[in-house]
Amino acid sequence: MDEPPQSQQKTVPTPGEIARDVRRRQADPSLDREAFRDRFRAMFDDPAFEKDTDAFTRFEAIAWDGFNAYRKSPRTAKAGPEFADPEYDLSTEWRATRDALIEIGRRQCDPSTPRRILLVCASPRSEHTCPGESSKTWRLLEAVRDVVRDAGVEVDVLELNRLTSEYGKRIFPCKGCVSTAMPLCHWPCSCYPNHAMAQAPDWMAEIYQLWTAAHGVVIVTPVHWNQVPTVLKLMMDRLVCADGGNPDPTRTHGKDPQRAKQLELDGWDYPKHLAGRAYGVVVHGDTEGTKNVRHALCDWLGAMELVDAGATSQLDRYIGYYEPYATSHRALDADEAMIEEARNVARAVVTRVMQLRDGIDEADTGLPQPRMK
Repeated sequence: MDEPPQSQQKTVPTPGEIARDVRRRQADPSLDREAFRDRFRAMFDDPAFEKDTDAFTRFEAIAWDGFNAYRKSPRTAKAGPEFADPEYDLSTEWRATRDALIEIGRRQCDPSTPRRILLVCASPRSEHTCPGESSKTWRLLEAVRDVVRDAGVEVDVLELNRLTSEYGKRIFPCKGCVSTAMPLCHWPCSCYPNHAMAQAPDWMAEIYQLWTAAHGVVIVTPVHWNQVPTVLKLMMDRLVCADGGNPDPTRTHGKDPQRAKQLELDGWDYPKHLAGRAYGVVVHGDTEGTKNVRHALCDWLGAMELVDAGATSQLDRYIGYYEPYATSHRALDADEAMIEEARNVARAVVTRVMQLRDGIDEADTGLPQPRMK
């Protein structure tokens, strides 16, 4: 068969050519000096700041200089011999988080270290902010916590409602580096803090440490519009770096997309930084969506190679189904079976954590059920 004319022949791009194929088409979000001043001052609209306008103006000028020069990481030091590029100027903030994770991970893997379970309260509600009362999520988490403590297992509690009730507490959104190339996503995340963009401080540095220290994790969450709440989704997205993330930012010289694409095409090992921890979930709602949220959470945790603690460890239930919100706490008071089912989630995860410690590769399924169907 005759070959088509050379002008019509398609050439196969080399890996290097693909790596150089970085698409850039979106609008530039930069601000000019006047727009920056308005944006900066909008963050400090309290008239009290007007009492010292000279000091305020000086600080705004410093912030502008950091933004204009893009001092994302103003404190850096040479990476040193343990990194691929020892001369790369590495963020000291990132380095401190990374060093802490290495030490915490070493202790977590030590057989003599006491077992530890992380409990995540995924509701944004708190009596310390607009709702004016504690959440049902928190009440269920208390039941889970009591079981874990009674079993002699150490407990860390992560209250994501601190994002809504605590000054300056933030989880910034994932920037989607993975979709450029997996090595561009660093473990731990190096996108934040970004001091040039006023994207600091970032709570995830502490949250990575809690997940790394844990031998098991239980997430207790409500349903918001058939999905997980915003506070939980923020954390989930920022944990993407635990699933294949690059532990050496010098290999990509920070955020160089061409280097990252080439690394992935050369062969990437997709390290699972949280694999092997047991998990359980408690999902509650009032009219719809509990099963979808439970499936989404379990699929996510399983994709990171956390370990299923058995059917009893995955619970979704309705509280006060189609009843008034105003009486929902009373509905939970009356649903003793659900509270016991939440305790069973904790028991299953505790059992699985101990099985994993002892090298047993099967989840417990023999817990008594408070109600059958």
